[in-house]
This record gives sequence, structure tokens and C-alpha cells, in this order.
Amino acid sequence: MKHRGRSISIVVADDHPVVLKGLADVLRSNSDMKVVASCGDGASALEAIRKWSPNVAVVDVLMPGLNGLDVLASIKAEGLATKVVILTATASDAQLLRAIAEGAQGIVLKEEALTDLVQCVRTVAEDRPWFPSPLVNAALERETGRRAASQRLTELLTTREREIILLVAEGLSNKLVGRRLELSEGTVKIHLHNIYQKLHVNNRTTLAALAIVHRDELASPGNPPV
Repeated sequence: MKHRGRSISIVVADDHPVVLKGLADVLRSNSDMKVVASCGDGASALEAIRKWSPNVAVVDVLMPGLNGLDVLASIKAEGLATKVVILTATASDAQLLRAIAEGAQGIVLKEEALTDLVQCVRTVAEDRPWFPSPLVNAALERETGRRAASQRLTELLTTREREIILLVAEGLSNKLVGRRLELSEGTVKIHLHNIYQKLHVNNRTTLAALAIVHRDELASPGNPPV
């Protein structure tokens, strides 16, 4: 389905000239897409994003200087509206989970880029995530050391714990989570400790990535334990 009503403005960044040209050409071949800048490194990509405020930025995860994750973090820190699609060929589990936790809206494997990229960009432009589920779920399972990512989270977590996880995924600190839920910061810390134990998660980034990938399941009423 095409992005309706207006063209999708795009910045593309990859440090391999042939790959960069191929990606830009594929996107330009669609009448509903406009590539406003093609960049060979992360620094120039970030400058172009600040200048053009594109709807979507497609950035390689591995680039000299500022890499794709650095660009993503800067976009988040500066409150820019551009949505980010991460391109990857060899990203580690930690990089994939960090990308999701930092706010990436899409992840596209380079080996599948030509077939998936256009659909991914359209999906992300409509504010819907595009994550290759087998890849991300496998990364979560390896990172957590168990199959918690594929279990129904409502069977493992209380309603309050699910509320806390969703707020953590929004990037809120323990203090702000407490304010939102009218809890003390100490109580939030206790809940997080219990969540980490239940899911075999040992850091906030992995927890946030888990929450983002399984947001619908966490947000559903279900029949959670009390």
C-alpha cells in the first residue's frame, strides 16, 4: 500500500557507495517517495536530518564516526520527529536490542533490503513498526537466556509490573515512572528487581526492547496474576 496524501521524504546513509546508490535508486523509483539526501557517513546523515526533517531516515548500523545507533540516539535526544529504519548485515544481539530500545521503528536485513525496504519505509512512515520477528525474538531469547520472550507475558507478570515495563519502554526514569503510577521510587525499584528475575533480564535496554516488541501483549487486559 502506498503512503497516501503526500510523498515520504527520506534520508539514506551507508558508507558503501554502491550500496548507498542502490538503496537510493530503489526508493526513488517509487512515486510516493523522495530521497532528499544520500549520505556516506553518520555525521552527514545527522546534519541532513536536522536540515530536511525527513519523514524517515534509513541508516546503516555500522558506519565510521557516528554509526547508525549514534544517529538514532541523537535523534531521540534532540527530540527530532524523523523515524529511523536501521539497516544491518552483521548486527549483534545487543545492537539490535539497543536499536529497538532507542526508538528505531524498523530493522531491515541488507540481504533482503531491496525486497523489504520499500514496504518497511511505507509502514514506518505510517507510524507502525517493522521488525523481522524471527530475528528479534531470537536475539531476545539469546540475550535473556531463556524463552521468556516467546511466553505469554501476562502469565508471568502482574498488572502493575506490565504498567512499569511499558513506561520503561517510553524511556522514563524510575522517578518519573513512580510519579506516573503514584508510587515511590523505591517501590518502582523493587518491582523492577522482580521483573528482572521473572524474565531473566539483567539490564534496562533489554527490558525496553522486550516491551517494545511485545507492546500489544503487555497492554492487553488479559488475566494477569495479582
